[in-house]
Formats: sequence, C-alpha cells, structure tokens
Amino acid sequence: MSIQISGGDWENDFQILLDRQSALDIGAFVVDGVDLSPGTAIPSDGDTRIDHALQGFFFTCGPDHIRHPEPIEGSDDGQTFPLHGSLCGTPVGQTRMSAPGEPPGCTAQTDVVLANGGTASISRQWSVNADTAEVMLLDCVTNTGDRPFAPMLMYHMNIGGWLAGAETQICGTMFGDEKRPWRFGEGDRGLFCLPAVPGAEDGWAQVTLGPFEALAGRSLAVRFSTHTLPFLQVWRCQIGAANVIGIEPVSHRLAKRAELAAAGEMPMLEPGGTIEYALAFQIR
Repeated sequence: MSIQISGGDWENDFQILLDRQSALDIGAFVVDGVDLSPGTAIPSDGDTRIDHALQGFFFTCGPDHIRHPEPIEGSDDGQTFPLHGSLCGTPVGQTRMSAPGEPPGCTAQTDVVLANGGTASISRQWSVNADTAEVMLLDCVTNTGDRPFAPMLMYHMNIGGWLAGAETQICGTMFGDEKRPWRFGEGDRGLFCLPAVPGAEDGWAQVTLGPFEALAGRSLAVRFSTHTLPFLQVWRCQIGAANVIGIEPVSHRLAKRAELAAAGEMPMLEPGGTIEYALAFQIR
C-alpha cells in the first residue's frame, strides 16, 4: 500500500509515493511524468528487502547499522548486522496525512527490532514547502529498548542513470568550485564518501545532480543538516542491466565499525534517548 503526496499546484508537477511497508520511504518520485527512481535497473546483494527498497527513489539505512553486514559487538555466535541495517522493510505503525488546507505532508511512526535485540522508534515527518515545492524530511530516532546502541543512518536517494547525460554533473558545498562528472571512478562503477561541508549560515550542506534533459534541463538539489549527517556518499553502478546513481547523506565516514568505535566516532544512544536527522530535496 502506498500514500501519495501531490505537488500539482507548483511549477513542477510532481507526485511522491510513500511506502507504508518500508518505514514510509519513497517508492516513486514522478516529475512532469518522469519517474526518477531506477526501478529494476539495480544491482542485487541477494537481500529481497534491499532489492525492493533500492528500486525506489529513497530508502533509509539504519538505525543500528549502515552499508554491508559486520559482526554485532558482543555477539558470541558470530551474528552480523543485516545489510543496510534493521529498518528497511519494516511496516509503519501509524500514519497521518495533512488535513485539507494544510501544506501537503504525512507523519508516521515505525517501531523496529534492532539486530542486537533492542528496539527503537522512528518518528517521521514528510512535508512540502508551499512556496518552493521543496520536500522536507524530519526523523527522530528514540531508543525504546533497555540497552544502549550506536545510532547510524544513511539516506539513499536513487536516480535512474539513463536520465543522466553528457552535461550532468555533481556539485555542492563540499566540492567548492569543482564540478564532478556523474561518471566518476573507473569502469562501470564508482564510490566516494567525504565530509559534507555545510554552508556558512545554516549548518546545512547542499549537493546538486544535473541537469537532466528529461526534466527540461533541471536538476535534483539535496540539502541536509550536517549536525547528524556530517558526510556525503555518492555511488553509481552501470554493470550489466544495472544503471543507477545514488546521493547519500550519511552519519559516518566510510570505515569499519571497529575502526569508528576505536576513534570515538560511535557514541551510544542510551535507553530513552533521542537523535534527530533532517534533509530536503527539490527539482529546480
């Protein structure tokens, strides 16, 4: 089942389909009839949860682990965290759509069982700015269990690679005046993760991917708060039938959990504690 948020009153006619079966992530993001999501043109790691999520425009990695599986600290039987953490594929418990006369939006709460046996609750709010048509996400993660855990979060924004052309570039506050080609790296894939330098005024970083010919020369612009998302990861894959580009604000640099913990970069969230994350995106 999905929930649709429509932005038809703005210059950009767009629809967002929210997935109630996966933490209210975004399945489709359709702008002027063009769906930016990659669909089935994705690589597979063999996890059906992630295969489903990666086909959409947006999915959430965490809140207890990001990236590929690693051993659970303190586990005596070799257990590992699931691919991309425990949240993906978890149905939401409660949702509320905005009332007539309010800006389009939706709130939801999702309770998730963590890989270490603990529990967490994710309170999510999607909204659309009535003046700019910018889509805003606010997440609050609460440790509802009886043991601490190290919160980790990555937001995956996936775009079909066939939408990119020779003029498509990546630019943003973390690159200074540099503009990077979307086909970075070597061969048919590429990946980088770097500090997400915020703007001087508001503590938010910005990255833009575009222009896209299919969107009449417009681009995807993403903003995110570096307070809890201090890094930007970008990847692409054009191997075989896969053709996808990912813009990924993330809480931790590209390193193993043990290395992050040794460097003091994995602070614990105590029972009852909360942590907030925020991002926004628009076509412009």
